[in-house]
Amino acid sequence: MPDTSPASPSSPPVTPADVRTAASALDGVVRRTHLGRSTRLSEDLGVDVLLKREDQQKCRSFKVRGAFARICALAPEERRLGVVAASAGNHAQGVAYACSHLGINGTIYLPSNTPRQKREAIAAIGRGRVEQVIVDGPFDRANALAQETARATGRVYIHPYDDPVTIAGQGTIGVELAEQMPEDASCVLVPCGGGGLLAGVATWLAHARPGLRILGVEPEGAASMRAALDAGAPVALESVDPFVDGTAVGTAGRLPFEVVRRLVDDVLTVPEGAVCTEMVSLYQSDGIIAEPAGALASAAARLHLSSQGDRARILGPDLADGPIVCLVSGGNNDLTRYAEVMERSLRHEGLRHYFMVTFPQQPGALRMFLDDVLGPGDDIVHFEYTKKNNRESGPALVGIDLGAREDIDGLRRRMEASPMHVEEIPPGSAAYRLLI
Repeated sequence: MPDTSPASPSSPPVTPADVRTAASALDGVVRRTHLGRSTRLSEDLGVDVLLKREDQQKCRSFKVRGAFARICALAPEERRLGVVAASAGNHAQGVAYACSHLGINGTIYLPSNTPRQKREAIAAIGRGRVEQVIVDGPFDRANALAQETARATGRVYIHPYDDPVTIAGQGTIGVELAEQMPEDASCVLVPCGGGGLLAGVATWLAHARPGLRILGVEPEGAASMRAALDAGAPVALESVDPFVDGTAVGTAGRLPFEVVRRLVDDVLTVPEGAVCTEMVSLYQSDGIIAEPAGALASAAARLHLSSQGDRARILGPDLADGPIVCLVSGGNNDLTRYAEVMERSLRHEGLRHYFMVTFPQQPGALRMFLDDVLGPGDDIVHFEYTKKNNRESGPALVGIDLGAREDIDGLRRRMEASPMHVEEIPPGSAAYRLLI
């Protein structure tokens, strides 16, 4: 059985040899996923942008690589006792897949924000081999409870990212990329939550493709690896935005951090709204259903590498014109979330705004608002109004989509000039969170 004890500070937690061993264990188990050019992104950025399609992997996520590698390394007695895991969804599916195919029982703890689609998939993939325990709280709480259960029962805890064998399993993507990428590729952008995927890919690519830039990508609301690099060690975030659920981790993994600080060139952050915009673009233009974490890498390419100057600054002038590789890490997205995805995207793009409009209670007030205040490209997408017979005026909550981002200045001027009292609702305000 591979040694899973912590590595000493002077030695790397995971080596290229470990990744090669994992690749042998996964041969015939996982798919060799496609690396293909995105016409949309390539035209937008002016350089070739290639997408590594782990959304086409078994269980529709890269997580099966690490989970299967770790579970197949168990000793016979460990297999008999079964395993315990915690996950926001995709690692759970990987664990369920390994359990069902290896004949091992598992208990999986999931945070309450795990999408229903992922819960149903876990049950189907596990084929009666896994029990799900839903925890009222974020991933870190589910993770703590899973580890307590493992200690109390003597079962092996299958960590989603802070384990050398799991990291090596995720790193098998790097083995494929090294063989698939063009020789002049400039960089690889890899989503990062706890850091296992980034650490594994970096371990192999730093060995097989020296000179290639390796960039991690996190959502702004859960940038735990960026915080760890800034602090010099993993630190707990004060708060975590759970929207990008696949990377919503409050503290970066200790072992991944050791790899990332040595081998990764930078870790970039992306606003959640930009992730939503990229999810929509991937679907509408590329025909790819990506979960939020799956859209992180290409969202970062659009945000941080869209011009030659930006690429020269981040990658170096010699790599500014080379192909960019983005890892689409997973495609397990619940369709019921697309309303929120569109809302966040439109807000980020500056196309959707909300106002409290106090209308005078007189005939024609609404018609005047439509004719004199709204612009030709503006559209009312939300309207809540209750007429009060004993009042001279009544407020309405109005949501407006603009034809173009810059149209907001004209709309605000027309509102100011109208006889109506208008208050714009700031996106981060308590009123916005309550009403929208």
